[in-house]
Amino acid sequence: MNVKNLFRNIPDFSKNELMEEIVNNSNLRIEKIVSFGNSSPREFWYDQKEDEIVFLLKGSATLEFPDKEIFLNPGDYIFIPSHTKHRVKKTDTKKTTVWLALFFN
Repeated sequence: MNVKNLFRNIPDFSKNELMEEIVNNSNLRIEKIVSFGNSSPREFWYDQKEDEIVFLLKGSATLEFPDKEIFLNPGDYIFIPSHTKHRVKKTDTKKTTVWLALFFN
């Protein structure tokens, strides 16, 4: 077993969002996501078959749902039931945003 750290090996900037799969099995998928001012494409909506819990660890972000927007600060988390349409409206443009997303059935 190796100890890993969610905040290691994060560059100061990347044009693209970075994703690292931490766990993936038939019941659970965990991803670390690093954003650098990234957002979802304008007309794109996530509509996932799994339930999802998103933890915002660093930075800030705004999630958009068809009927509302939710602003997240470090330490905030949100449960998103399966097939709930959502998108990332914006992430912090001055600081790196680090997320932990858990997908499960």
